[in-house]
Amino acid sequence: MTVSVKNTAIKKITGSGIESKPDLLAVEEPLEIRIGFGSLSDRQQKSLSVTMRTPGHDFELAVGFLFTEGIINHFNQVESIKYCEDGGKQEQKENSVRVELKPEVQIDFTKLQRHFYTTSSCGVCGKTSIDAVKVSCSVQPDLFKIQSSIIHTLPQHLRVAQNVFEYTGGLHASALFDAQGNLTLLREDVGRHNALDKIIGAILFRQDTLFSNCILVVSGRASFELVQKAAVAGIPVLAAVGAPSSLAVQLAKEVNMTLLGFVRDQRFNIYCGENRVTA
Repeated sequence: MTVSVKNTAIKKITGSGIESKPDLLAVEEPLEIRIGFGSLSDRQQKSLSVTMRTPGHDFELAVGFLFTEGIINHFNQVESIKYCEDGGKQEQKENSVRVELKPEVQIDFTKLQRHFYTTSSCGVCGKTSIDAVKVSCSVQPDLFKIQSSIIHTLPQHLRVAQNVFEYTGGLHASALFDAQGNLTLLREDVGRHNALDKIIGAILFRQDTLFSNCILVVSGRASFELVQKAAVAGIPVLAAVGAPSSLAVQLAKEVNMTLLGFVRDQRFNIYCGENRVTA
């Protein structure tokens, strides 16, 4: 059974003294994502990534990761997904997932190099570095519109729906809302990029076309990586409770995404794509 929280004992220090109390922690464990690929007569296996995540929705995370990294273009390219059986103990088996791709899927190994670059470098700086971490994104159409009054309500809806955060205070969240402000899907994780990959993976599993008719709300800041993943999925509006980075704004402008920051306390900033926000 998937466990997202763990019991611990703490010493709580207050102005009145020291108190021993139970507490809950958000679980953080590694997940290795592997792929199986090649013709039926020459199947190969490759480890792509090890990410620190909150257990739960692991298959969604794996598929979302492959999609936003440009390894697959749609869910129909996936043959099967399972936990690896060669991991030893049961808890270790559930920390390794293998996605078997259909034999006809061609792997672009330069995209695997992109992921290696982002995990091995200490930062992104300069044109060469930026080009190395970019994934191809399409320019977004202007069809989706959302009222500013609805945007003001979304952070509170997000907060109320964050079940694990309620107990631990230690998780990021990504959520999709429709133009009327209705919550469609939410995922939590210790990694903000994992929470978004889980959202995208869940929609791909459904083979839905929801992406182009929704607003993505994230609980923290809007990084380059989050904007890029949203852009790959075709999400037209990203709203962050925190601030965006300079590269996030730059990429959002390039793909015609609406990027909102500091969405809280009945205010928000529009960094680009203001045409989708109506009075």
